[in-house]
Amino acid sequence: MSQERIENRVVARMRKERARNVRLAKMFACIVASTLIFVAGFSLRGNTELLVSLGFPPSMTGAEHATSLSKKGGEYLGNLSVRVSEVETVLAAESLDSFDLDAATTASLDAFAASTRDRYLRYYSPERFQSLSGLDASNYSGVGVLFSEHNGRAYVVDVFEGSSAQLEGVVEGDFVVAIDGDRSQAWSRAEVTAALNKDVGSSVVITWRRPESFGAEGGEEYTTTLTCSDKAEPNISTSLEDKVGYIKVSQITANSAALVQRALTELQSDGARSFVLDLRNNPGGYLNQAVDLVSLFSDVGAVVQVQTNSAVISKSTSGSVVTSAPLVVLVNKNTSSAAEVAAMALQESGRATVVGETTMGKGSVQITRELSFGGALRYTAAYYLSPRGTKLDGLGVSPNVTVVNDGSDDRQFSFAIDSANTSVSD
Repeated sequence: MSQERIENRVVARMRKERARNVRLAKMFACIVASTLIFVAGFSLRGNTELLVSLGFPPSMTGAEHATSLSKKGGEYLGNLSVRVSEVETVLAAESLDSFDLDAATTASLDAFAASTRDRYLRYYSPERFQSLSGLDASNYSGVGVLFSEHNGRAYVVDVFEGSSAQLEGVVEGDFVVAIDGDRSQAWSRAEVTAALNKDVGSSVVITWRRPESFGAEGGEEYTTTLTCSDKAEPNISTSLEDKVGYIKVSQITANSAALVQRALTELQSDGARSFVLDLRNNPGGYLNQAVDLVSLFSDVGAVVQVQTNSAVISKSTSGSVVTSAPLVVLVNKNTSSAAEVAAMALQESGRATVVGETTMGKGSVQITRELSFGGALRYTAAYYLSPRGTKLDGLGVSPNVTVVNDGSDDRQFSFAIDSANTSVSD
């Protein structure tokens, strides 16, 4: 055999051995990769709390979850919990670093909330949720301020005469930035209420932001030290203006309808032949009370529709009409939520003339659901619609007659009283 043929055979044998070695290496790599995934799955069994806290069912932990990570397609690409879990799986198997469970949960869910279109979506840590539990937003030792909420942030709708807030220069439209130095969140109305639920005489430090126009970003910040007081402003105030009974409702609380009913009876006894219902600066409150409030003036039937993911529920009047006298309803840009529902129902049924400015358009319902690990999630669960299906959220109630106040002159009040008087004459 020639030397050339011998060399060719040697080269061919070496190529075969090299190809076999490559195949063996690939097989070994696959075995190692499968083993790592299997081991990573077992390592996650001790980290069930984070997986559950982020929405993964307990059955999707450990090796079962690691196996699921090999899936591709719609379910894998479209499920946030699976994507987050994949990252945690990689870190648990390969990273030399560790993380704080509570901090990671808060940061993840805060970022998740910020990425949605729900302006009111909020995650509460277990500690913050505990401070909110069991509080009634209408009863607290306050600082002389009535708060409402815009896009999830508390702001001032009224400052009470002679209060410490008034003395410190707090005015309508100021937003809460921080309380006692805590600016780690966007303060909602409920959270402000909780923070002000202190002993009478206690001090609270509040940082405010005064935007150039309502709801605008930015604005000058200033800080006040205020004293908590148990001085309560009346929720219902009344007067008799010639033959017009004037009733102002500051908030729709648990007994608002009963208080308005009493006021109507007393004013009619005093000679009132028409009425002005003032819902300006009213941040809303109990929906059922708003329905009962409408029932005092009208038996039209449906007052509001509540639209959820699964159904549309209609709320109707109770049939307990107290007066059929002419009615004017006063609203402004701070009239919100359940107060808007009342104004919308009385206007759409033709029962009342609405005077003032377009209302806020806060036609959504938020609920707070406690989570399995002690935290809670606040989110929008329903929308208010008029009986005819008109959307309230983002649009508000447009008045029949637009009247804007000019400085200290309450033109809205004067126009409403004149209109109510004229309706009696007619």
